[in-house]
Amino acid sequence: MSVYDVAIVGGGCVGSSAAMHLASQSELDICLIEKEHQFAAHQSGRNSGVLHPGFNYEPGSTKAKFSTEGTQRMKTYAAQNDIPLRELGVLVVAQSQKDYKELRRLHNQAAANGVTTEILNDRAAIQEIEPHASGIAALHCPEAASIDSQQYVYSLVRDAANLGVDLFTGTEVTSVESTATGNVLRTSTGAITAAFVINAAGLHADTIASEFGVANEYQIVPFRGEYYELRANKRDLVNTMVYPAPDPELPFLGVHFTRRSDDKVIVGPNAVLAFGREAYKNTDYNLGDLRQTATFGGFWKLLASRKMLSVAADELNKSYRKEAFVSAAQSLIPEVRAADFTKSYAGIRAQLVGPDGSLVKQPLVEHGPRSLHVLNAVSPGLTSSLPFGEHLAEETLQAYP
Repeated sequence: MSVYDVAIVGGGCVGSSAAMHLASQSELDICLIEKEHQFAAHQSGRNSGVLHPGFNYEPGSTKAKFSTEGTQRMKTYAAQNDIPLRELGVLVVAQSQKDYKELRRLHNQAAANGVTTEILNDRAAIQEIEPHASGIAALHCPEAASIDSQQYVYSLVRDAANLGVDLFTGTEVTSVESTATGNVLRTSTGAITAAFVINAAGLHADTIASEFGVANEYQIVPFRGEYYELRANKRDLVNTMVYPAPDPELPFLGVHFTRRSDDKVIVGPNAVLAFGREAYKNTDYNLGDLRQTATFGGFWKLLASRKMLSVAADELNKSYRKEAFVSAAQSLIPEVRAADFTKSYAGIRAQLVGPDGSLVKQPLVEHGPRSLHVLNAVSPGLTSSLPFGEHLAEETLQAYP
């Protein structure tokens, strides 16, 4: 049996950052446990790679603090560690007067968060940055960037290992036994004992938390986000990143264009209920995960909202009908055609839902018996991962037995 002071469950950007920061701040014996045979296999490696600089988040909120700080820190970290990153900027485009009011709100929010933005008040100004974009106005934020998220996570893992953290891959935590002196993690490769556990298990964080009797009123409901990418000969239609004006009531950003650090232009994601926590295709399903969702009262309360039902139907249409997906993309870049799009990858968003059907929008971390549980590291989790991981390390050192 392996024995540690701290075991961290989950080898994504948050867990790896926590491991690196905790090892740099203490002499504790630490291990990082990942159920897959590689790191960043799920949310941390299946995303757009965008660094969101903080204009989209309420001033004073944890999201605003972590995203603004996280963007700057990640740019520095990427430069120091030769991680591909491109500081391209983003345009958030308004198609209506309602959208324009939202841009003004975002502009004021950005100023409060210390983020530089500019309102472009006509199509000519928009097309100086994005010649093929269409809209009545746009918010321009030059600080937005794109990073290779998988290389970033592997860099964090290397840093953690160099600081003495032991790595376990292909090791799934199946159950937890709490004792008077710590926790015994039963895994697919044997038992691991730890005086303290950090649960950063992403899509399975609520399942691990339930083993500690923590936050049983919440549940993760998985939403799949599917991406297309533009064919190589059509990438010149997009220079930077082009987003629609967001709906402040929803945590999803809508179909958008992103030029990545590898120069590919990806389009998406949509946001459709997934039939499993790792159901990356629209034909995939997991009966156990479906049963959990179907028996959770908060899920049915979520669907009781007419708006959510309308959004769900629209997103499902985009998932099964390429034409609907392309139509959403054409509202931003009218020149694109269905033939310009090729299927790319998909990711699953671990959306925490409350017992009242509410979508939990802020990061949520709860303490348990000799443990700390990251129940919600919702977008912008990648952007926030350095300050978030540091915060978890500090919380652990304060709570450590």
